[in-house]
Amino acid sequence: MRSYKSLSEREILALAISQEEEDARIYDNFADGLKDSHPAQAGQFRKMRAEEDGHRHRLIDLYREKFGDHIPLIRRQDVKGFVQRRPVWMVRPLGLDAVRKQSEMMEVETRRFYEASARKATDAGVRQLLGDLAEEERNHERIAEALDKAAAPPEEEDEKARRRLFLLQVVQPGLAGLMDGSVSTLAPIFAAAFATKESGTWPTFLVGLAASIGAGISMGFAEALSDDGSLTGRGRPWVRGAVCGLMTALGGLGHTMPFLIPNFNWAIGVAVAVVAVELGIIAWIRNRFMDTPLWQAVLQIVVGGVLVFATGILIGSS
Repeated sequence: MRSYKSLSEREILALAISQEEEDARIYDNFADGLKDSHPAQAGQFRKMRAEEDGHRHRLIDLYREKFGDHIPLIRRQDVKGFVQRRPVWMVRPLGLDAVRKQSEMMEVETRRFYEASARKATDAGVRQLLGDLAEEERNHERIAEALDKAAAPPEEEDEKARRRLFLLQVVQPGLAGLMDGSVSTLAPIFAAAFATKESGTWPTFLVGLAASIGAGISMGFAEALSDDGSLTGRGRPWVRGAVCGLMTALGGLGHTMPFLIPNFNWAIGVAVAVVAVELGIIAWIRNRFMDTPLWQAVLQIVVGGVLVFATGILIGSS
């Protein structure tokens, strides 16, 4: 992946063109998914889709004027810092609240992209167009906010959108760390427990401590290097990396600490109870902050955790 700071004006315009095309298609999917249950809101999304098409045409005209007819395919997933979007076709039926939240996220992210790109641009024409598009995306934010309720004051709308973006871009790395630490360390810890049960619980504690801290360091570096924060306003990368690494380590240490209990059976029982609590917390966070249906979050986490847990026991007992 390329960093946003390394993109030239030509590449920024190419990225903007592909992003407007993707956003238009998403809004078209929203309109199709809501046409029966919420026809008025579906009409709003059709209007927003048409406006995104207009943005794309203006960007293409400027690109041709400045750089010629060949437009390289540069997508948002090729550049560090963009939020990963869940494909719309996977979410049926569409709920109005979930659609509104996703459209707000899209518009906040796109506006920030245009604002950052306008500041970076040296060509007057490019700077003017990107600045104009940033303001038009701000208007889209307000439309998204008012889809199912009376519009709030602009300052309140902006604050709510920033808060949701913060949850998605900061809470998500912490959640990823907690999931990795809680699930990935299950196999080595419980494999060590059953393989060394004749030697007591201390060797298992050492294995869990090493696995948890090692995973925390690995996940911390991975998160810090994934995005420098220059585009999306996610904050300092090393702060995000520290949060992700800490949550990863805590996820593993939760079911490592019970192995300080000298009695093997007691240690195993307490560790299993801690694992159940950890998986429940992860499922609740995914439901509360990431708009994942509770049954789906529980199913994914529990099934994954049980498979990893069983793997550790089978290998350790062999």
